[in-house]
Amino acid sequence: MLTHFEKFWKKYLVWFCGVLIFVFCIGLSINLFVIKSASGLLYDNVGEIPYRKTALLLGTNKYVSKGNINFFYKNRIDAAAQLFYSGKVKQFILSGDNANMSYNEPRMMKKDLVALGIPDSVLFLDYAGFRTLDAVVRAKKIFGQDSVIVVSQKFHNTRAIFLAQYFNLNTIGFNAKFISFSDSPKTFIREYFARVIAFFDVKMFYTQPKFLGKKEQMEK
Repeated sequence: MLTHFEKFWKKYLVWFCGVLIFVFCIGLSINLFVIKSASGLLYDNVGEIPYRKTALLLGTNKYVSKGNINFFYKNRIDAAAQLFYSGKVKQFILSGDNANMSYNEPRMMKKDLVALGIPDSVLFLDYAGFRTLDAVVRAKKIFGQDSVIVVSQKFHNTRAIFLAQYFNLNTIGFNAKFISFSDSPKTFIREYFARVIAFFDVKMFYTQPKFLGKKEQMEK
């Protein structure tokens, strides 16, 4: 027979598990909603993606632990080069974090794209792309674009397109080569929560970029 103490904890354990299941279901529903928003707008084959003058390349760290190359980064650079040499885009916004003098994602992306033969005259650096939301809004409000191809991995492109739709930026996605879950489980787990945050950012908190600043001149 259960003691009063045991009954108390059993009751609240059941309640706690119920809350966890409810929160998980809410998160899962939001993830499915975000994924659905990008349906039909994502491309894996460069031959099939429609032409857009501008691509928005989303940054990440070039290196992981012990100085090894981050394949999320490398594959995005390769995807951007594919678009350019296939004639699918003419110019790029390189958007990423510029945390300090020694860490500068846009500058790093530019260096690697130029090394692949892409002219620096078609590369426009967005140093205030601190978050995906910031990168999307700044592509429209600062760089004056109405339509872009966003370049990242599929899971990231999905969220970027969801955000772009809210901010009226016509966006399709070109998916950089996939990295398996087993190679980077933290990234995929983080993305689950990132989609939830993105949903609340636009649906409840009306979040705006951390920094806008003066407009940049580039072709529409």
